[in-house]
Amino acid sequence: MSARTYEVRTYGCQMNVHDSERLSGLLEDAGYVRAPEGSDGADVVVFNTCAVRENADNRLYGNLGQLVPKKAARPGMQIAVGGCLAQKDRDTIVKRAPWVDVVFGTHNIGRLPVLLERARIADEAQVEIAESLETFPSTLPSRRESAYAAWVAISVGCNNTCTFCIVPALRGKEKDRRPGDVLAEVEALVAEGVIEVTLLGQNVNAYGSDMGDREAFGKLLRATGGVQGLERIRFTSPHPRDFTDDVIAAMAETPNVMHQLHMPLQSGSDRVLRAMRRSYRQDRYLGIIEKVRAAMPDAAITTDIIVGFPGETEEDFEQTLHVVREARFAQAFTFQYSKRPGTPAAEMDAQVPKAVVQERYERLVALQEEISWEENKKQVGRTVEVLVAEGEGRKDEATRRLSGRAPDNRLVHFERPEGQQVRPGDMVTVEITYAAPHHLLAERPAQAVRRTRAGDAWERRTAAAAQAPAGVMLGMPAVGAPAAAPAATGGCSVC
Repeated sequence: MSARTYEVRTYGCQMNVHDSERLSGLLEDAGYVRAPEGSDGADVVVFNTCAVRENADNRLYGNLGQLVPKKAARPGMQIAVGGCLAQKDRDTIVKRAPWVDVVFGTHNIGRLPVLLERARIADEAQVEIAESLETFPSTLPSRRESAYAAWVAISVGCNNTCTFCIVPALRGKEKDRRPGDVLAEVEALVAEGVIEVTLLGQNVNAYGSDMGDREAFGKLLRATGGVQGLERIRFTSPHPRDFTDDVIAAMAETPNVMHQLHMPLQSGSDRVLRAMRRSYRQDRYLGIIEKVRAAMPDAAITTDIIVGFPGETEEDFEQTLHVVREARFAQAFTFQYSKRPGTPAAEMDAQVPKAVVQERYERLVALQEEISWEENKKQVGRTVEVLVAEGEGRKDEATRRLSGRAPDNRLVHFERPEGQQVRPGDMVTVEITYAAPHHLLAERPAQAVRRTRAGDAWERRTAAAAQAPAGVMLGMPAVGAPAAAPAATGGCSVC
């Protein structure tokens, strides 16, 4: 008997990507198989939604509407909606889209297979929204999208009250995993061939808040650095309020913690930061950047910035430009403010006119492009070891190049080594010869190619996929697609 196929469509942040890997793992544990790329559809389509951007619901219902004729033509097809928008809108979804079979929230993703089966037997929609976390997502089965790199969630939820953000209402208060559980997951991933992990949390460096240990995150970085075989450690996203000197020391002193930091700014104006309820000010933020650069002169620092927050004046915006000039970010993810229903900022007076926001946004982007290019030009002549990636270079086939990430997370395109097989997950040592604002080029022959356990894992996965008969229930995870890039989320990197 052929297994039922599934497709998971992910919107939003890295936490949603992490959750979608768990949703895929749950479905495969229940006997489903992923629908082949390019197929005409799946028996089960799951939307893992985001509620951060304005009009997220309109986009969802538009996508759901496109499935109506497909569902009519495919007996037994089911549609499920989960994630932040489902947590927020609950019963509204099946009222507006009565062809949806299952609605579940952020706290009970482990219930998806049961809810699908219940909807099939009862022949009616199943809506189940939990008010608090039932099972930590990282304890659920997973179908990871990469053989060589993995997300490891160390906490869920957020205790902050930023006025532009709806995440705390949808993800709940921060809940931390025990350090031993985190390390056990990292060790298991490394045993499978993973050589890079990214520690993940809505406010990752507040880790330890419910354990009463303000230095827990720095300790976790050092402990993770002690896992044999783990070559690269990253984390996202920290909050300036909780970024302490012990974390900087852990980054500088732990060899496999990369000298890369994503530190959301949101605004350079103290007045706007106060209105946002961001509990730091410009001096505090720039002080952190100064300390990081003193400890790690080669650190690449990126950020998030919101333009046009309610009440932002030209003077406020100039303060943001000042911080950008002082901090010299390697890259900035810039967003035009948009109302998030259910947030205090959506009800604030002095909403900035769209034309003004657009003009400021263009000025900010132009400044940051200039700085990014200048900072990237400083990399020319450097020799770096690149972790070869899958799906990072959209033009790789046309240019006959490969792509990957340097230790500081800069994207590097490089020439294919002659006569050597290079696999995703392998390491290639190259010299940077050219810089663009958003990538680097290594146009000379590679200095060295290092085959890794991660490359071996990618090769095994690829071979298993090629040998698997289509449509047969295997009872094992299928091979992964290229790892998804972190999505932009309108001012907060992780929701």
